Parts: sequence; structure tokens; C-alpha cells
Amino acid sequence: MPMRLVAYLDSIKARDPAPRSRWEILLYPGVWALGYHRIAHALFRARLFFLARLINHWSRLWTAIDIHPGAEIGRNFFIDHGFSVIGETSVIGDDVTIYQCVTLGGTNPVNGKAGKRHPTILDGAVIGSGAQVLGPITVGEGSRIGANAVVTRDVPAGATMVGIPAKQTLVDAAETQRFTPYGTICSEQHDPATQKLELLRCELEQLRRRVDEVIGERDDARALLARRDPDRESA
Repeated sequence: MPMRLVAYLDSIKARDPAPRSRWEILLYPGVWALGYHRIAHALFRARLFFLARLINHWSRLWTAIDIHPGAEIGRNFFIDHGFSVIGETSVIGDDVTIYQCVTLGGTNPVNGKAGKRHPTILDGAVIGSGAQVLGPITVGEGSRIGANAVVTRDVPAGATMVGIPAKQTLVDAAETQRFTPYGTICSEQHDPATQKLELLRCELEQLRRRVDEVIGERDDARALLARRDPDRESA
């Protein structure tokens, strides 16, 4: 095998423990979809749009993955399992991992940036299964999009996003240093429902402190008034 292909297959093996050999990885639909896309993208850049679309159409039928020929994709891109959609103006960096049923979708051209309707995914990002990343937004380097999250705003580098709409969740520093399958940390600590309850508790505690402050200010005002007008206080 050419060394460049070997390096690509090894990068997939590092993210997926299932295959026993490089030859097995060559059967993955995501590998075939990326190979077809490389051809379609070259034709698209040469303005041979019909041929590019023809290869895209065949790739979609063969792999169940729809990558528009206009999308720009970097090195070591891995789509695990498939059934994903990547729009025309999507830009994907190096070492990006996408799981099944992900959409890199576009917005109305009238509302989006001129000519740019789809997301930009920077190096090392992981997008979990079922996630929808919509519009001309940027997903930062090394960030993780949890399963079924809906992302419509820029994602900071290294962030972990969960929920609908997606919000950033706190993650231990040690966890940010390793690859997270499906972009989803399987821990109750990072369950969106649990986090929402914790946020409500924090808000309640802040309200309690504020009430105590108001009561204290009221008592101070009464004491000051009593010192200034003792007859009124005794009355």
C-alpha cells in the first residue's frame, strides 16, 4: 500500500478499535465515500459540475453518505458507520471524526454569510452520532459535539457541547487530553438534565443570598431611622 494510504488507515485504527487489519478498514463506507469525494471535488474545481455530481450520486447510493463535491476536506477525515450529510460550503480540517447520522447543514443564503452557508470544522474535532451542525459557524480545534446535539453557534476550541440547543459543559482537564468516542462523555456528571438541575440550584442559592442582603439592608435602614428619630420609633 502507498505510505499515505497506510498513514490514513492507521489514523482510523487509532480512533476505532474494531478492525483487526488495514484491509478490513478498506471496507468501511466512510473510506470509500472520502475516496469518491476526492475525485468529485477535483472535477468540481475543474468546473465539471455534472461529472462531479454523477460521482457524488454514485457514492451516495454505494455508501449512504452524501458529501457535496464542493466541500473542502483535510487529511485523515473519518466518517464512522455513515448515513451523514455534508453540505456544499462545508470546510473540514485535519483529523476530524464524524459518527453516523450527522448533518453539516446550511442556512438560507439570504440570512447567511455571502456564499458560505455551512459549518467550518477545525482540526481534531469529534462530532457524535445524530448531531446537527447548522449554518456558517466554526467548530473549534479539538472540540467535541455530543450525540444528538444541535449546534447553531460558534464552538470554542476544546469545548464539549451537549443538548438542544447545544451548550458548553464542564469537563475535567484530564478528559480533554484524550479522544472521546462519539464526542460524548458517558458519565452522569455530564448529563444535560443533571447539569440543568445543578444550574437551577445555583440560581436558587444566588436568590437566597440576595434576599438575605435585602433583609439586611432593610434592618440597617430601620436602625438608622430609629437613631435619628427615636420618638417615631417608640410610637
